[in-house]
Parts: sequence; structure tokens; C-alpha cells
Amino acid sequence: MKLSFFGGAHEVGRSAIFLQDKRNLLFDYGTKLDDVTEYPISVPKADALILSHAHLDHSGSAPALYNEMSMPTIGTSPTLELAELLLNDTIKISRKEHTKINFHKRQLEKFSKRFMQVGYNKQIHLGDFDIELYDAGHITGSALTLVERVKARYNKRILYTGDFKVSPQFLHEGAKPVRCDVMIIESTYATKEHPNRDELVSGFMEGVREVVDNGGVALVPAFAVGRSQELLAILYDNGLIENTYIDGMAREATEIVLSNRGFIRNAGKLAKAVNECNWVTDISDRKEALHGGSIVVTTAGMLSGGPAMHYITRLNNDSKVFLTGYQVEGTNGRKLMDTGKIYVEEADKEFRIPVSFYDFSAHSGMTDLYKFVRESAPDKVVCVHGSPENTEAFAEGLRGEGFDAYAPKVGDTIDLGD
Repeated sequence: MKLSFFGGAHEVGRSAIFLQDKRNLLFDYGTKLDDVTEYPISVPKADALILSHAHLDHSGSAPALYNEMSMPTIGTSPTLELAELLLNDTIKISRKEHTKINFHKRQLEKFSKRFMQVGYNKQIHLGDFDIELYDAGHITGSALTLVERVKARYNKRILYTGDFKVSPQFLHEGAKPVRCDVMIIESTYATKEHPNRDELVSGFMEGVREVVDNGGVALVPAFAVGRSQELLAILYDNGLIENTYIDGMAREATEIVLSNRGFIRNAGKLAKAVNECNWVTDISDRKEALHGGSIVVTTAGMLSGGPAMHYITRLNNDSKVFLTGYQVEGTNGRKLMDTGKIYVEEADKEFRIPVSFYDFSAHSGMTDLYKFVRESAPDKVVCVHGSPENTEAFAEGLRGEGFDAYAPKVGDTIDLGD
């Protein structure tokens, strides 16, 4: 039994991990969306793809597998619907910007047709493997995957975490430990802690209220899948939903989340938020949102395009920008945080409106990552989905606690033994 890493090792993006045995399984098959788009380095022949969740760094290359193969993809129902939304948008953007991607509409249709929708805590069988998905607490439908080899000479339990969060969010319970022999674990924040969630929400709401009371626009660029729904529900819970406008792909994503209520908590509050907020459908709605005393939740979360760029150039002087997610190197959001400038109309321009960052991360922080490993008690730990510094530090820290831990690079193979 071997693990090969075709992406997502010593890096964040293009997650693609290949488990070789009598049956071959592929964990995720994503895309790396930096200045230059990168894809997994190989197209392995697998008996099934297991998709941990819908975000493009995990799902973005999945349709490309269906150029030649007809294997099933295993995941939850919201993962299918949200991935379809994001992948269709990828095709739309490529046509608009005349860029190449590694799949076409026909492959996406085949991916959807071959998708096997599975609920949490329901075991399915594939050859010598029993496969079970558990709530990962990251976004709607995200899953920890347990693969158990049961018919071979030696049983082995392999857990792939994908992206996961141990502490609860407003819409999601936290992930629970799963006993295993081998753990493949994300390392995104292996050297960093996240702020206390209650204090974070309190500070965010205080800042938003101040802007609204002063007649400004609280512009909240947010990821369409996951973050936008979380923020909508929080704004409702804090009595500001009637001042809130939602724009961009977040609308369709929110409708998908609400059609899968069994995968979230506080679904009733999100539904009320949707009914009471202001949906932006045309340019007149955007003008209304900019009158002031308002909150605008919109894509793109890193200011790399979308309606956010329409709003950001039209804010009045009492406004403020609230960044709520990690800003990747090279994005407009990162430029704004680091330099106080923003790239707009083909030039860098000084940005004089205040900007604040709020760490609403849907990933586990350092303490929770170590605790999760200890309580799951694997013999072997493979640290992936993180910078070289984070994956190496995490593996070294785990070795110090007695675990057999690795931080592989893209192209590496690890022998798991019998």
C-alpha cells in the first residue's frame, strides 16, 4: 500500500493524493489558483475519486479525470452541487477571459453523472475497502474520509482530513477525532492560532455597526462558498440583516446550502437571513447599497474580481473594508493589506478607505491540529496542504511527540507497508 502526492504537498492548492492498493483511490483533484494556474502533475488511473469538499483547490481539476475514465466520485450532496456551481463558473471565466482550463463542459457533465452522493456516518463498500465520511466542520458538506481495508491480510484504517475545523462555527459543528492507523492531515495553520471566535464576532460586529451608524458602507468581500453564508447568519443573529446587501455568486451558493439543511446547524437563522436581507440583482440595487448605512457582502473574497471591485471604487469616506479570509500572495486583497494600494483600471492606486482584517478561518489552528492527531492516535501521520515551513514544522513537532510523521513534497511516494 502506497501514497503518492500529485499536488497539495509542501503547498496549498491542487490537492491530489493517490492511494495505491488492490483498488486505487484518489483523494481530491484540485487546482492551484495563484498568478499562474497549476494542476496536479499526473492523471492517475483510480477506481474512485473521493472529494472532501467543493472548494476549487480540492475539486477544480476533478472533471479532467473524465477525459478518459468513468470512475465514480464519492462525496456529499452539497459537495456535488457547490462544486458544480464553482466549476461552471470556471468555464464561464475561461471563456470570458480567453484562458485555457484542463476540462470542458462535457467532462463536467460526466463528472456530475458519475457522482455518488453519500451522507455522513454511512459506510459504503468498494472492493477490499469500507469507506465512511464524517463531518469536517469546514464548509457545508465537507468530509473527513475514513478508508478501512478489511479483507486483506492486515486491516488498515486510513483517514484523510481534507480541510477541517475542530472548533464550531455558527453554521457548523466541529470535526471529531477518528481512530486510525494512518492520517493524512492538512497543515494550513500548523504554526498559528486563530482568535477566540466569540471575541472575533464581537469585534467584527462592533466595527460594522460603527460604519453603518456613521452612514458609510461596510464592504465585506467574502468567499461565495462557506464564508458568505456564515457572515449572513451572524449578521442576522446580531440584528443587522435588514441593512445587508448580498451580491455575486454567494446568492446561488446560499440557495444550495439551504437546500441541504441537514448538513448545517442554525439553518432556521440562515433561512431568515436570506428572507430579510437585500438581494442585489441589477445595477440599481448596487446604487441603493452604496447610499450608505449599509453592509455589502460580496465576492470576490480576495478582491480578485467580481462585484467587490465595483463597490470598492465607489465607497464614501465614512466606509470601511472588512477582509474576512486569507489573502493569497499576488491578489488585490493581499496588495491592499501590505501596501495600502489596489490594482484597478490597469494601475496601482492609493486606497484611502480604512481596511481591517478579521480571521474567520474555517481551518483548524495549531492547538486543535495537534489535539486532533493525539485523540485519533494514528501510527503514521502525513502532513499536507500547507507551506513547506508549516508542513515541516508540524511533522517535526509530531515526531517530538512520538509519531511517525512525514511532510512529503509533490512527486513523492510513501510506502505504508502491508
